[in-house]
Amino acid sequence: MAAENNINSSGSELSEKDKKFRDFALNGNLWKVIFYVCIPLSVFQLINHLFNILDTMMASHVSAIAVSAVAYLSQLQNMISAVGTGLAVGSSLKISEAYGAGDYDMVKKRLSTLITICGICSAVVLCMLPFTPMLLRVCGTPEDFINVGTKYFIITLFSTVLSFFNNVYIAIERSRGNSKRILRLNMFVIILKLSITAYFIYGLNADITMIAVASVISQAFLFVMAIHNLCSGNDAFTFSFKSIRFKKNVVNPMLNLSFPVIVEKVAFAMGKTVINSMSKNYGSVTVGALGISNNINGITTQMQNGFQDGGASIISQNRGAGNIKRALGTFWRLVIIEASLGLIMYIILNIFAGPITYLFANSQDGYNVEFQNMIIKVFRYDSLGGCVPLGINAAVMALLFGFGKTKLTLFCNFCRVFVFRIPILWALQNFTTLGSESVGIVMCLSNILTTILSCIVAFFVIRNIKKDYKEMI
Repeated sequence: MAAENNINSSGSELSEKDKKFRDFALNGNLWKVIFYVCIPLSVFQLINHLFNILDTMMASHVSAIAVSAVAYLSQLQNMISAVGTGLAVGSSLKISEAYGAGDYDMVKKRLSTLITICGICSAVVLCMLPFTPMLLRVCGTPEDFINVGTKYFIITLFSTVLSFFNNVYIAIERSRGNSKRILRLNMFVIILKLSITAYFIYGLNADITMIAVASVISQAFLFVMAIHNLCSGNDAFTFSFKSIRFKKNVVNPMLNLSFPVIVEKVAFAMGKTVINSMSKNYGSVTVGALGISNNINGITTQMQNGFQDGGASIISQNRGAGNIKRALGTFWRLVIIEASLGLIMYIILNIFAGPITYLFANSQDGYNVEFQNMIIKVFRYDSLGGCVPLGINAAVMALLFGFGKTKLTLFCNFCRVFVFRIPILWALQNFTTLGSESVGIVMCLSNILTTILSCIVAFFVIRNIKKDYKEMI
C-alpha cells in the first residue's frame, strides 16, 4: 500500500467503480470476469460488423461495381486507420498494465499523451486529402473503382480521423471494464448510421459517396461522447493537459508495444489490397464476392475478436499485478470459448449461406444468380479455414498482446498474408485451371496455416513465461 501511495503522489486516483472492477479483475471468478468483460465487447464487434455488412448490402443495391469498389477501397482505408488502431491496442495494454499495478498517475499520463498523439496523426491524415486520386493510382486501384469511389474515399478519410480518437476511447473504456458503456454507445451509433444510410440509398437513390457521409455523421456523434466522457471528472481515466508527458518512461512503452501492431495492421491491409488486385484476374466482381465472403465469415471472427480484445486486457492487468498463473488461466479459458464459438457459428452460417448471400445478389439491376453462386463458392472455403482456426488464433493473439509480445503478433500476421496467402494465390493462378474459387481456397489454407504457426509460437511463449516467472506461478 505504501508503494501504491508513492506511485500516486500526484493525486491521480480511481473512482469507486474503477476500484471495484480492478479488484474483480484480479481476484474474482475468472470465468465470470471473462464473460463480464468480453460478452459486451463481442456483441459490440458483432453489431459493428453487421453495420459494415449492411453498408455492403446497400452498396450492392447501387451496383456490383459499387460494392466491389467499397470492398477494395475499405482495405486502403484500413491501411491508414491501422495507425490509430495500433496505437489504441498497444497503448491501452500499457494503460491496463499500469492500472493492474496500481500506478494510477501513470494511467493518467499515458491516457492524456495518447490522445495528443492521435491528434497529431489526424492532422497528418487530413494533409493527404488533396492527393487522393494520386494515392489511389499508386496503390494500383482500377480506374473504374477510382471513377466510382474517389469522393467516397475522400469523405472516408474524415471518418478515419474521427475513428482514431474513437478507437482510443473504446480501448480506454475496455481497460476500465466499461464494456456495457461501449455497447450502449455503439448501438446508438449503428442505428443512427443505418437510418441515415438507408434514407440516402433507398429514399434518395444516392451513390456510395453518401454511405461515407453517413459514416462521418455517426462517428462524429461517438467522438463528441468520447470527448465528454474523457473530460468529465478528475480521476485517473480522464484527460488532462497537465498530464501530457512526452517522456521516455511514458511514451516509449506505448510506442514500443504499438509500433509492431501498426506495422502488422498496415501490412495486413496492404496484403489484402494485393489479394484484391490479384483477384481482378477473375473479373472485377470477384473482388466484391471475396469482400462479401469475408464479411459473412467476419460475423464469427469479429465476435471472437471481442473475446480477444477483452481477454488481452484481463491478461495485461493480471500481469501488471503479478498474477501470472491467473493470466495464463485466462488464455486457456479463451481457447475453449473461442473454438466453441467458432464451431457453432460455422454450422449456423453454412446452413443459412443461401438466404444470406441472396441479400447481396440484389441490386437496382435485379437479382444476379451468378454473383450469388460466386459468393457461396468462395464462402464455403473461407468459413472452413476461418471460424474455428481463427478462433484459436484469436486466443493466442490475446496471450501475446497481454504479455506485450507484439513483435510475435506481427510475425504471425505477416506470415499469414505474405507467406501463406499471396504466394499460394499466385501458385493457384499460374499452375492450376481453377477459377474464382481460388480466392476462397487461399483464405482457407492461409488461415489454417496461420493458426498452426501461432500455436507453435504460443507453446514456446508459455514455456518461457513459466521459466521467467517461475516464482509467481
